[in-house]
Amino acid sequence: MIKWTIIGLWLAAIAYVYFRGRVRVNFFRTVVDHSAVLAPVNAFMYLFSAVPARPYIAAQDMPAGLRKLDDNWEVIREEARRLAEAQRIKAAEANNDAGFNSFFKSGWKRFYLKWYDAQHPSAEELCPQTVRLLREIPQVKAAMFAVLPPGAKLNPHRDPFAGSLRYHLGLDTPNSDACFIEVDGERYSWRDGQSVVFDETYIHWAENRSDEIRTILFCDVERPLKYGWAQRFNQWFSRTFMTAASSPNDAGDQTGWVNKLFHVSWVMGQYRRRFKRWSPALYQITRVLVIVAIVAAIIWL
Repeated sequence: MIKWTIIGLWLAAIAYVYFRGRVRVNFFRTVVDHSAVLAPVNAFMYLFSAVPARPYIAAQDMPAGLRKLDDNWEVIREEARRLAEAQRIKAAEANNDAGFNSFFKSGWKRFYLKWYDAQHPSAEELCPQTVRLLREIPQVKAAMFAVLPPGAKLNPHRDPFAGSLRYHLGLDTPNSDACFIEVDGERYSWRDGQSVVFDETYIHWAENRSDEIRTILFCDVERPLKYGWAQRFNQWFSRTFMTAASSPNDAGDQTGWVNKLFHVSWVMGQYRRRFKRWSPALYQITRVLVIVAIVAAIIWL
């Protein structure tokens, strides 16, 4: 009885995540990706969220400290420019960034400034002023410089964890509606010195149709929750599990166990991709059978 109750609640959470918002992806994709794994945790975050359930969040609903980033955007931009000139804003070189791996295929690049409790000495060395500003805002749990080159497109997706909200600050942007992000069907175009906050667990996608590079400060900000005990759970979960997804800028930075496993799975994936190329039909049949076997094992445990 307890087992079936847990399974029922888990399925209900997956359904809620899927139907939340106006824009949806394939339901099967929702069931087999990270959305299903974290669905119960995310349902908890939505239930006790202190901000409205909408794609974009008003500034007054967010921590006042974020204004410090807005006010210092030119200082932050200068450090981003120096990094770009030194070619330090780049894709992961060792396939050890699970969270953004698919983005690199379209030319997306990043430089981590902070990732929960992980250590990034490279950021402290190369971007001291930006790192100092971020440390003065404890609600900012993760931050990076993110570059979207001309012609790049990030396909529709939802991020895995609802314990945070996403903050974007325009640094060097095309200042054009040709470069935009769309969250649950609502479009926003970046501008230099302007920021926006949105809920990244709604389906969203981005595209740069201009001929200029877009560079932004990209932050995960702790989602405000209604009760102190709920906020403490969010902080514990973030510290324990999100830190494990840290990815390095260079060899001196911390790599979390999630990305260490991801690197191993990437190597194994080379064989999977060969199998898929050899027989796409047999590959799909095998994939479905594996998923069915896993579900059956869970049910009969």
